[in-house]
Amino acid sequence: MQKSVVKKLKQALIDIGNLQNDASQKVTLALSVSDKRHRASVKFYRGDTFNDVWQSIATVLGATSNNSWVRLDIVQGVQVLARKLFEEKLFKITKMNFWRYGVSFDADFRTALLETEINGQAFFKPSKESRVGDGHANSWADYDRIADYLKTREPDLDVDIAQASHVWSFTTSGVFFDGQQIHTLETDGYLEKGIRKITNERETINQVISEGESYLMRQLDDAGKFIYGYFPALQRVLTSYNYLRHFSTVYALLEAAEQTKRSADFPRIKRALQWGINHSLLKVDDAVYLSDKDELKLGSQAMLILALCKYQELSLDRTFAPVLQQAFNGIKEFWNSETGFIHVLNEDLTLKSGFRIIYYDGEAVFALCRLYELQPNDETKQLVREMLDRMVANDYGQFHDHWIAYAINEALSVFPDNQDYMKLGIKNVFTHFNYIKNRVHASPTLLELLDASQKMVDRIQRSGNDELLADYEVPVLHQLMHRRNFMRFKPVLGYQKLRCICIGRKNSLVAFMPVMIISVPELTTLSIFFQVWLIITTTHIGKHNVNGRKGGLYVLLYQ
Repeated sequence: MQKSVVKKLKQALIDIGNLQNDASQKVTLALSVSDKRHRASVKFYRGDTFNDVWQSIATVLGATSNNSWVRLDIVQGVQVLARKLFEEKLFKITKMNFWRYGVSFDADFRTALLETEINGQAFFKPSKESRVGDGHANSWADYDRIADYLKTREPDLDVDIAQASHVWSFTTSGVFFDGQQIHTLETDGYLEKGIRKITNERETINQVISEGESYLMRQLDDAGKFIYGYFPALQRVLTSYNYLRHFSTVYALLEAAEQTKRSADFPRIKRALQWGINHSLLKVDDAVYLSDKDELKLGSQAMLILALCKYQELSLDRTFAPVLQQAFNGIKEFWNSETGFIHVLNEDLTLKSGFRIIYYDGEAVFALCRLYELQPNDETKQLVREMLDRMVANDYGQFHDHWIAYAINEALSVFPDNQDYMKLGIKNVFTHFNYIKNRVHASPTLLELLDASQKMVDRIQRSGNDELLADYEVPVLHQLMHRRNFMRFKPVLGYQKLRCICIGRKNSLVAFMPVMIISVPELTTLSIFFQVWLIITTTHIGKHNVNGRKGGLYVLLYQ
């Protein structure tokens, strides 16, 4: 690495300040280095003065490639905890991978682990009884796995962490070098701590969309099937497949291509659509159904229609028009004029479940509105009207669902003067404000709810129906959306709450994701779930000139 860069890195740390811990009178720095293809190697350096410690680090950096990713952390706040108290704190964490501190099992930091290492390796695990969303992770430290890792990192280490009577938890401040530029990292806040500071939000969002699209395209094989996902912490590829996610990924690709104008991607996207049609559709008479694990789901049928509509809209290719009509014929089986939505059917079209999840209703209306806009006909419009009227009659605004927001916003293109639909959409978001304001965790669905609702509000105002909004804090909607962008884009894309950060190349086990941070170690559908949300939300934000925030494009995967 060039001496000038090393010098700038040193000055960047000095500018942060608080280099020495006052209690121990020691300076502790952590150096993380990655060649952009492999997990970062991490080493802690400790001494009496900053210059003494830096001399060792400068020697290492002098032998490091200029093209490497380098992160430097200063250990600042340190707390000594009895082992039992540490384990109690860990047990009380409400969600897996929400531990926000580094940890050392000795006072000299020979066994120190950065927060990134802990979460990236899934060293702290939820109990087997824990379930996502139940508010009780009941986490525990996998000391055997930690010990194996530390021995790999420090072969001569003679500390038995399982016998340590105390644990040292710590916070850090630091900088990151991406091979070209040095970035100061955030130090404040629960979710944004540890990620680079954003200087050009608009440019960053466009970059997220472009690189997100490129990533998804790299996950497509020649036949049109996606690599479904990865377990980054364990370096495993998921072998399962979800056809709903297949079509939602295609939809996300099309949303991105619309923004980036990459029409050259259309042939491969078309192949992906054809692969999904060939492998997942069940044909019954003049209808087709998306079948996944022997179930026909309303939500899956809606996503099939959305993907086909978007492809035809952008490419002007009507190859799939017959399939789209058959999919419409199929979705009618999920509607009963007397009882409403039917969520899940067996493959013989008998009822399996009248209700599965509220998402399905909004997805169906949203898809049918898009279908009507693409090829208007009275039958589609009447079906949409019946569904919307039932949602109004059953007070769907109480559910505060992002798919309902999508549905109402799109429905106002079909029924621009219907105040009942407007009122439903207004209640869906504005009576949820207190919850949104007070929720401190990142939530993609809340951001979607706010984004779609903002566009709906714009439609309502343009239609001259401002009186419907008189009782609500309309200006706050935009503020909340920006805040959710800040909470979601920065932590998730720059350095998400797991900090399980992935790098590599095409066909490597951990795929190349310069814009993506994963939120769970068992990364379900790395390409087909998280990246889909990322592209869809950022393209929506990009199209509507909202200054969304996002946490930088560097990634380090801690080994």
